[in-house]
Amino acid sequence: MLPLAARCLRSLSLPRSPHPLCDRGLLCRRVRGAPRGSAAGGRSLVLKTPKGTRDHHPAHVVLRDRLLATVIACFKRHGAAPLDTPVLELRETLVGQYGEGAKLIYELQDHGGELLALRYDLTVPFARYLAMNKVTNMKRYQVAKVYRRDNPATTRGRYREFYQCDFDIAGQFDPMIPDAECLKVMHEILSDLQLGDFIIKVNHRLVLNGVFAVCGIPESKFITMCSTVDKLDKMAWEEVRSEMVAEKELCPEAADRIGDYVRLQGGLELIEQLLQDPELSQNKQAKEGLGDMKLLFEYLTLFGITGKVRFDLSLARGLDYYTGVIYEAVLLQQERQPGEEPLGVGSVAGGGRYDGLVGMFDPKGRRVPCVGVSIGIERIFSILEQRLEASGEKIRATETQVLVATPHRHLLPARLKLISELWDAGIKAEMLYKKDPKLLKQLQYCEDSGIPLAAIVGEQELAGGVVKLRDVRTRAEVDIPREKLVDEIRRRLQP
Repeated sequence: MLPLAARCLRSLSLPRSPHPLCDRGLLCRRVRGAPRGSAAGGRSLVLKTPKGTRDHHPAHVVLRDRLLATVIACFKRHGAAPLDTPVLELRETLVGQYGEGAKLIYELQDHGGELLALRYDLTVPFARYLAMNKVTNMKRYQVAKVYRRDNPATTRGRYREFYQCDFDIAGQFDPMIPDAECLKVMHEILSDLQLGDFIIKVNHRLVLNGVFAVCGIPESKFITMCSTVDKLDKMAWEEVRSEMVAEKELCPEAADRIGDYVRLQGGLELIEQLLQDPELSQNKQAKEGLGDMKLLFEYLTLFGITGKVRFDLSLARGLDYYTGVIYEAVLLQQERQPGEEPLGVGSVAGGGRYDGLVGMFDPKGRRVPCVGVSIGIERIFSILEQRLEASGEKIRATETQVLVATPHRHLLPARLKLISELWDAGIKAEMLYKKDPKLLKQLQYCEDSGIPLAAIVGEQELAGGVVKLRDVRTRAEVDIPREKLVDEIRRRLQP
């Protein structure tokens, strides 16, 4: 079978196809006449990635894989099983789950007639999976890309295509025990990544609903009020209040009463204070939510992480499916290293309880309580990427342990045989793709690529049944019997 380009060029000498949708002769003339760097037909070819996306060169992929390995190790440490779901979901599965974020869903249509969309997060597909497979108890993790038609801010690690790392616990359990573990997972990961000081903000949807109720807000506006309150981490209270009055049509007095509550922050003492509040203590939802929060903080105290956790009534997380505890981790402002630019990355992790989401997909409405956490790996990567560039540190893009080299001409067979022996023994090895490369060029490649060892085999080594093993950093060389080479390489590479 000829390659596609060859078949097209060959068709220049053939009559044009009579098929109106396959004029091969015209197509191939356009391809042949198109200059390098332009599309067929004379159109200019723009070489770029779509807005809000980017390529990751090898060193960045290595850095990202290290981050993911740290995150996944924590998930496994807590007993989570891996799960994978399609990048495509039925549009009806996603629409209606994300509040004002629904307008950011990428919608598309399959040729089979199904209305489809790219997944917006990993939580809704997980809930769909539980309902579809009638799973009522599961602790899972998933690491995958999600897509949002957002206004990208790449300097803040905000893209339209990005990874999410999710950990979720599904099932009927005693109150606040799974929720406390999710916060512990978040705390462990951020501590392991050594990003600097951070705080985990915690709130409860029932507490927020109680606040809205005692402030005279109709229940029909609770969700839209959550979306507005959630902007307090980016906007001043005066701007949020203005939106409540001008756009949400609240009376100024109600907005001011909400402001008195949502600007409160603290710990267990604040929970106790609100439990004594004359109005909140009479509201059923607020009382239940504050009871949950008190129990949660007792468990977090036993985990030893309350120093990094703060009860913050301004936290709302504007997703429709949250029903209980919600939380979000943010990095605190810290001194920058020389050469670093200011980098505001927003929250780096978040999550909460969503007890009603699975029931929305189950034909019989069976509920499966769930709680989970999502790590914003792209935002964390933006921080580490900038630190790496500022430090000038070089990351190896490969894991090659040995370069197989020859000092003389006509020794390609010897190189091929030796490298095959190393590969078969599980040694990560490379060689240059030239029949007779110069030894200096081979050794320079080792230094440029960070390869620690070079196995050199020349005529003298072949005659003596040895291989010259070179330490690239110190340039020390020693002859090793061929049958002992693999063991010697492994010994030298031990940490």
